[in-house]
Amino acid sequence: MPQLHRSRRIGCAESPPEVSEGSEGGAGHVNPGYSSEDEKGNDAATGDVEDQPVLRGIFEVKKKSCDVVLSAQRLSWSPITPESPLGGFSIGLQRKEKSVEMKDVFSIKLKRRRFAGQEKGGILLGITIFVCLKKEGNKLKDATINLGNMSEDHCYLWYRSLKTILTGFPNRPKSLKVFINPTSHKKEATRIYYEQVAPLFKLADIMTDVTVTEYEGHALTLLKECDLNSFHGVVCVGGDGTASETAHGLLVRAQMDAGKNCDNVLVPVKSQLPLGIIPAGSTNILAHTLNGIQHTRTATLHIILGHLKSVDMCTFNSPIKLLRFGFSSMFGFGSRTLALAEKHRWIPPNQRKDFAVIKTLASLRPEDCEISFLPLKHLQQDAQENDRRKEGSLKPDLTDEWQRIEGHFLNVSIMAIPCLCSVAPRGLAPNTRLDDGSIALITVRNTSRQEFIKHLKRYASVKNQFSFPFIDTYVVEEVKVCPRIGMKHIPADNLNCIDSEENTYPWNIDGDLVESATEVHIRVHPQLINLYGGNVVILDDLKESCSCI
Repeated sequence: MPQLHRSRRIGCAESPPEVSEGSEGGAGHVNPGYSSEDEKGNDAATGDVEDQPVLRGIFEVKKKSCDVVLSAQRLSWSPITPESPLGGFSIGLQRKEKSVEMKDVFSIKLKRRRFAGQEKGGILLGITIFVCLKKEGNKLKDATINLGNMSEDHCYLWYRSLKTILTGFPNRPKSLKVFINPTSHKKEATRIYYEQVAPLFKLADIMTDVTVTEYEGHALTLLKECDLNSFHGVVCVGGDGTASETAHGLLVRAQMDAGKNCDNVLVPVKSQLPLGIIPAGSTNILAHTLNGIQHTRTATLHIILGHLKSVDMCTFNSPIKLLRFGFSSMFGFGSRTLALAEKHRWIPPNQRKDFAVIKTLASLRPEDCEISFLPLKHLQQDAQENDRRKEGSLKPDLTDEWQRIEGHFLNVSIMAIPCLCSVAPRGLAPNTRLDDGSIALITVRNTSRQEFIKHLKRYASVKNQFSFPFIDTYVVEEVKVCPRIGMKHIPADNLNCIDSEENTYPWNIDGDLVESATEVHIRVHPQLINLYGGNVVILDDLKESCSCI
């Protein structure tokens, strides 16, 4: 058998690391230093240089001696087999080389065997590498690779080099501020975090500061006041209401830090801290849209690996103040369903949602309102340019013109993101994207209850949910929605009476209930916030549907 402690550092002299021993599979804390190869590793991790080997040595992988090669981009290994009965060894060619990308590695630990009651020390067994793998569709799982070798010098050298490469990925958080909503869904958010999320954060050596919120708006209050300089990101554990409140809080804090008036935000400042969303609510549209799946471990691994996406957000303004930063909204059926559900919080979450949908359908009524919108500029410009080419001449640019529609609407959807969910696996607004700077405006005019239910059922089918004569869709950058009945009772010179419950209309903004009596003006702001999430693959599995209809 070969000696498993042999190793060779390519192009660099060895230097002894400083290590404090952890528990079996626990972290050893290393002062890695940097060599010329380490610097190359950091550059290669960002794709700036070629994938050059950093270390090569012998480890035992799955009880087989393997030749292991480490570069800044990948770790690869091949079984070693004898050349002849007389001795000598070579890389086995009959087996395919296996490898793992370093960008998928999220933790390195020294593996030790300890006796009962032993807290420190122990027999070194090798190195355990924790890897993120794509399981199926958009789901992620974690796996381990054990490199067996009992030589401490050998393992420490590899441990230090592996850790140095991991530090070269700049978006990976080292410290996170965590907000947990203990009342979300079945009141399982706290358990979900401490049983499923916290162990992975600890494994990845991420420090956390956890706050369990005590009332609605608690996270917003803390984000306005607390010192965020020591954190690399913010994480919320809850449903869409929790995620919306946290995102709103981050952006309000960004305006405050920039010295802007938060009551009149025309050009908002982008949040410097990214937001991670752990799904633990009755609705998890934001998490589902980001990751393509409602799965706690997947959302956690995206945060650990620092997968960032720049996402569009909207401002929702009344004539006198900013109501909210948000990703999506509904006015009409979608908002009245939420308002009814909020009045019956004593009903279990799943039953409450079905009850609210059925009850709102039973008393279905349209909203009389006026909708103004500004079509997306680049779509207008593309159409104008095509017309000019056909005519063979250029004409002066048209000025931005608002378009107006009015009448009775059963529902109005205004969405800057696709809004994937279990009942709409392709999204409530499949014609928009997370970062294209557009709003999908979807209006459902008054029709029969039967036809409206057919429209709702189409979201879970392969058919186009918008192919009805009473539905219109637009791609816009600004929208104004003005309820016409309520406005008759509001004096033009006294908008302070909008707090009167008789005149307020419910809005569903990211699953959070917001009430307003006046015109609401919605603007999209491209890539206003960074969210932790993956590259979503739209699945064809449409098994899930709304049980209530």
